[in-house]
Amino acid sequence: MDVTEVLLPGVGLRYEFTNHEGERIAVVAERTGDFELVVYTGRDPDESRPVVRFNSEEADAVAEILGAPRIAERFADLTKEVPGLLAAQVEVRSASPYAGEPLGRTRARTRTGASIVAIVRGEDVIAPPMPDEVLQAGDVLVVIGTREGIADVDEIIQG
Repeated sequence: MDVTEVLLPGVGLRYEFTNHEGERIAVVAERTGDFELVVYTGRDPDESRPVVRFNSEEADAVAEILGAPRIAERFADLTKEVPGLLAAQVEVRSASPYAGEPLGRTRARTRTGASIVAIVRGEDVIAPPMPDEVLQAGDVLVVIGTREGIADVDEIIQG
């Protein structure tokens, strides 16, 4: 599916695509951090009707709801398609030297070649996690890489 990104000076960015029913849909990411889901009513790109507005917290919740299961499916598919690529989970234990530290401080990808693509924290999924995301005891890291890379990430996290 093609998604077009359009700069809206002074407003933010608009991401547009055509859905499976032929409707033009857009998500406007405003500079304020708010988002607006828009459906175009005709062929004129300026003729649209807002469907719903989200503040940044609501947009994050919707993204998690829509994205988390699909992210897991895509990683599973990817590991089937690429020989030697695996997905695994690494738990951050309370004794970990990185519990309470930002993810970036682990330098896991640089040191191992494996990528931490999500953090599962209770019922929340943080995908993709940013380097400044502080790891907590009990977090489960979703790691993609070779068997050796994943083992090395586990070793780093456990100390």
